[in-house]
Amino acid sequence: MPSPGQSQGASAPPRVGVQWLTPDSTNIFEGTFSLLHCAVKGDTLYRGVYAVRLFPVRWHDRFISLRHFDENATDVQIGVIENLADFPEGPRELIRSNLSKYYHQQVVKRVYAVECEFGLLFFDVETQRGREQFVIPWQTDRVQDYGKNGKVLIESLGNHYIIPDLAALPPADNRRFTNYIYW
Repeated sequence: MPSPGQSQGASAPPRVGVQWLTPDSTNIFEGTFSLLHCAVKGDTLYRGVYAVRLFPVRWHDRFISLRHFDENATDVQIGVIENLADFPEGPRELIRSNLSKYYHQQVVKRVYAVECEFGLLFFDVETQRGREQFVIPWQTDRVQDYGKNGKVLIESLGNHYIIPDLAALPPADNRRFTNYIYW
């Protein structure tokens, strides 16, 4: 019997709230064409899934949204993984591999130079990929806290450069950085 206000044969109302994905309820695997697939107990199989970090700066491996495009090409969230460490190694590595396609984060090991010109900061740094240069607007929203003593620099193209711990930089590098980034 339909509930009050619901007609016979009406489709179910849309799900409200977050669906939490756990290892017990979710099977994540690689399907055809190396696409990420996700089967959720009591739900369905989703093909062509991709992962998005909900808090990319603060929690690298926590609060990861699994998403897909429905038949109308609408971006739809399947659910959220609270802690990727709860999943077995296989699915965990598949998700990390998928995330690496969308997130390009470089870890800054040295700061060789920082110059300010026209309201822009020009950086010459050493990362895990080697020596690199990038530019960020000299604005407080382009530098965010990372952990207890680190910073994330969001450069002009949206890429992230992470300094995990300012105190771990050589003293001269730290001075070069804090001459301009003092907040």
